[in-house]
Amino acid sequence: MSSSSAQAPGGLRSAVKRKTTADKKAQSGNALPLSTRSAGAGGSSSTMMKLFTEEAQGLRVDPLVVLFLAVGFIFSVIILHVFAKITGKFT
Repeated sequence: MSSSSAQAPGGLRSAVKRKTTADKKAQSGNALPLSTRSAGAGGSSSTMMKLFTEEAQGLRVDPLVVLFLAVGFIFSVIILHVFAKITGKFT
């Protein structure tokens, strides 16, 4: 048996590859970002959060109010359709 019982996962070659990759990253000062979000393509978080903070311009309405207004509008359209069907049968 070998004397070192704690080997790196994947064996010695993958440990060497990881070490050389980490060394290259440490040496390169202006390395490319690894993900699109870190590259800035995922949307700026400051502009995304500006929509939901106190800094946003415009009318501030509670989401529950919007829900009730939407359901009320749908209900009124259904009532008007039923009313039109009923009055259409009598004329």
